[in-house]
Amino acid sequence: MIRTGVIGGSGYTGGELIRLLLGHPEVKLEFAFSTTRAGKPLHHAHPDLLGQTDLCFTDQADPEVDVVFLCLGHGNSGKFLSQWEFSRNTRVIDLSNEFRLESNNAQGGRNFIYGLPEYQKTAIQNARNIANPGCFATAIQLALLPLASENLLKGSVHVNAVTGSTGAGAGLSETTHFSWRNNNLSWYKPFTHQHLGEINQSLESLQEKKPDLLFLPLRGNFTRGIFATAYTTFHGSLEEAKAMFAAYYQEAEFTMLTENPPALKQVINTNAAHLHLHKHGEVLLITSVIDNLLKGASGQAVQNMNLMFGLPESSGLALKGIGF
Repeated sequence: MIRTGVIGGSGYTGGELIRLLLGHPEVKLEFAFSTTRAGKPLHHAHPDLLGQTDLCFTDQADPEVDVVFLCLGHGNSGKFLSQWEFSRNTRVIDLSNEFRLESNNAQGGRNFIYGLPEYQKTAIQNARNIANPGCFATAIQLALLPLASENLLKGSVHVNAVTGSTGAGAGLSETTHFSWRNNNLSWYKPFTHQHLGEINQSLESLQEKKPDLLFLPLRGNFTRGIFATAYTTFHGSLEEAKAMFAAYYQEAEFTMLTENPPALKQVINTNAAHLHLHKHGEVLLITSVIDNLLKGASGQAVQNMNLMFGLPESSGLALKGIGF
């Protein structure tokens, strides 16, 4: 059994990760670290875990676990690793944005590999430390990686993506509380979102020229999921585009093409990513839908763990979408 620990287990990603690890056939969850809820049962923060485990939150971390997941606020992972020393045999999967860029992917002798399996599965399999991708970054890269791999992102790429309120974390703010979010829609950080760095880093590694990516993120009036649309000039036929995407994702466990325009509910509560292609004149439209807390965070972290330990990629991730 793979012995695991979760740091920052009281938030949304921590809760989803705990749920997945408890149900994983090859994993034993040793501890869930939380300084604010130490001594309280896990279901105190995550009511869906009532009856699933007797574990309580702790403010102590076992330094000898096989893998530790960091579900801390952005900018806190490095601080935690500097304060808590884990065994050199302990693998680290960080779910924050701290180590995603190559310019900042080292901490205390640990070098972090960017953990998007559809982008670099072999590197993940050989890694000791993983920087888990961002949720927007996952959805957008999955829409664009096949084009970049053929050096076809030459003009402007326009991306609109709507995320649920859980993407902002469990803490309340002006734009996340119910009375503001319900029956509402707004954009934020136009063309400057923090995930652009990791997106451009991947795309630039696949093609000769940096793409001109124009990304407008939006806050949706729902709790979870990302619905992203990207469009750019493409001179080939729709059939050629479909063949290109099918070839790129032929070995992808969770990313697949759909002939029907996708809807969020078909991927919510799963680690799946569904892509749809549409051609209008010389413009190719790619729609990408994921669950921001699973394929965009905790599910992808478990997928990366599976790859690192030589397990089937789908272990512990046989999840069913809500459908309706």
